Amino acid sequence: MTKTPEQWLEECSPQERTKGILKLFLGYAPGVGKTYSMLSEAIRRRSRGEDVVIGFVETHGRKGIAELAAQIEQVPRRKIEYKGTVFEEMDPDAIKARNPCVVLVDELAHTNIPGSKHRKRYEDVLDLVEAKMEVLSTVNVQHLESIAPTVAAITGIKIRETVPDWVLEHANEIVMVDLTPEALQNRMRRGEVYHTEKVDQALKNFFRRGNLIALRELALRQVAEQVTAAWNPTWSRKTFRIPGRCASAWPCVSARIPERSI
Repeated sequence: MTKTPEQWLEECSPQERTKGILKLFLGYAPGVGKTYSMLSEAIRRRSRGEDVVIGFVETHGRKGIAELAAQIEQVPRRKIEYKGTVFEEMDPDAIKARNPCVVLVDELAHTNIPGSKHRKRYEDVLDLVEAKMEVLSTVNVQHLESIAPTVAAITGIKIRETVPDWVLEHANEIVMVDLTPEALQNRMRRGEVYHTEKVDQALKNFFRRGNLIALRELALRQVAEQVTAAWNPTWSRKTFRIPGRCASAWPCVSARIPERSI
């Protein structure tokens, strides 16, 4: 039986979105390239015809980030006055009204200014996922609630902004954005992470080589746990011993989490 033009159109039309997606770019420290990687993926997807917008991206004065962000449509931010100062926050309602397929939201652990719809940005992100959008977001391992105390003990710096661990369990995919500690320190010295006047102090404190090595291991372990849990849930709490070593061996790969974990 010959199909009608309407039937052909229905088959060729994009399928309606049935659920949202959360993809996280996980790093172990500022400057490893999370936002750059997220923006690069967004530009590639936009070139393939996907409807991509920026909900909130913080450039921190980094030229490379600003150049990439300028290539993508940005949803206007919401201005909120607080204690006599006007702040800019992501506007989830404006994003929903725009209704893109993919939205970029930087700094998942951010605490919103009082007067925002939600206290934490991750709550805004989950709202967008609930609205059937695909959200790309970034977070550093030190901002996970269960890991923040360990990071404070290692670095001597208290982590004030955190994300509950269960938020990562909502992620469909977690990408580990990796860089060796030596390469990150070199990037710091070139002024590609912070302004040059802050570099020496940062390298003597949070960005000491020992700290970076420990943070990197924490991030790799976090991704490995996600991979193990997705691969076989009964193995999620097991470790694999290397003869002659007391440390556990963990696969250093990105985690693509099955949809059942949503």
